[in-house]
Amino acid sequence: MAASAEFRLPDLGEGLTDAEIISWLVSVGDTVRVDQPVVEVETAKASVEVPIPFAGKVTAVFGKPGERVPVGSPLISVTTEEASAAPGQPVAAEAESSEYSGAVLVGYGTAGARPRQRRLRSHASPASANPDQEAGLRPDETTPRTNGHQARLAPAVISPVVRKLARDRGIDLSQVTASDPSGVIRRCDVEAFSLAAEVASAPASAERIPLTGLRGLAAERLSRSRREIPEATVWVDVDATALLAARRRLNEAAPDRPVSVLALVARFCVLGLRRYRELNSRVLADAVELLPQINLGFAAQTERGLVVPVVHDAQALTTRQLSAALAERTEAARTGKLAPAQLTGGTFTVNNYGVFGVDGSAAIINHPEVAMVGLGRIVERPWVVDGQLAVRQVSQLTLAFDHRACDGGVAGGFLRFVADCVEDPITALGEL
Repeated sequence: MAASAEFRLPDLGEGLTDAEIISWLVSVGDTVRVDQPVVEVETAKASVEVPIPFAGKVTAVFGKPGERVPVGSPLISVTTEEASAAPGQPVAAEAESSEYSGAVLVGYGTAGARPRQRRLRSHASPASANPDQEAGLRPDETTPRTNGHQARLAPAVISPVVRKLARDRGIDLSQVTASDPSGVIRRCDVEAFSLAAEVASAPASAERIPLTGLRGLAAERLSRSRREIPEATVWVDVDATALLAARRRLNEAAPDRPVSVLALVARFCVLGLRRYRELNSRVLADAVELLPQINLGFAAQTERGLVVPVVHDAQALTTRQLSAALAERTEAARTGKLAPAQLTGGTFTVNNYGVFGVDGSAAIINHPEVAMVGLGRIVERPWVVDGQLAVRQVSQLTLAFDHRACDGGVAGGFLRFVADCVEDPITALGEL
């Protein structure tokens, strides 16, 4: 019985959300088999041949070369046939269930999957084809018999992405050890092998830190921010004595629900963003889009690198609720338990670099946001109060902003508002 199946662009990993179609490898009317590459796409990372997880006859393809396709959008439709066979007869390979396909998680294999090798393309006639090639083996490999059955010696690799990565780096997959219990070689195995080879060949005095994972993603975003955003910075010194006193009284009133200095500054920023909406926006090709929700990000340093957890809808939280959310996400970041949704969607970032013992910083905006506030360390300094010199708790507030989103008047007005709240927290009551 015929059935229609639709294959959508799978998640290609590494935080990528779309891909550009380079070329179609099949046409309408073609018959495809399980794990056959059907389209070549280009992501921000590499060119990838995407395999289809089921077999059938192609009825439609979606998108033309040069078009960008979001993850989850339809790529190709096929008409499949339910497998049937006479008693005692084997079922055709094309009818195999797609649960064995590695197409869904490209480059990472499928748990419990049987190793699958893509057949090598050859212009030779079927009669002259190398039987080892037809089995998915390289010409220099053999197929000894064990208990009357052929044992395949080719490495267990499901994804064509892994094969391409190994080929580009000159790695022999037969030398790579699989970390997966099923024996399937994944992308992380090839990258680990490549890194080990680089370390082994590097001089003894050299040490390399790979730009992969979170560190690599942060490097890419920060580089993009510097390339695209015309960034400007304003700063102001503030007397935080009253801020620390207010925090102390809040914590004495409810010691089981403590409030952090970062939470107070973040709350003042939320109030300021309601007044200066340009700083809670996105810069589009021909407009600045003011955003209704304030999704507050904050920089957190972990052993795995810099991450920016996000507290969504911060404008709807009380100061204690916001403080609790910041503390919970900080702990999750340090233990590596942050959910993906808690790392995306930020509209404004607060950075407490004072914890590193520094006074100020020319921060890089977290693209695609348009602004970031930084808080320096709070230290005792001489300060004039009512015409008299006194020792006060002083800090520095810094605002980095995208000059496309607003001018200096808006940026300065916002920073001055936050500074006034820090110096006299009771003034914030008028905005609550």
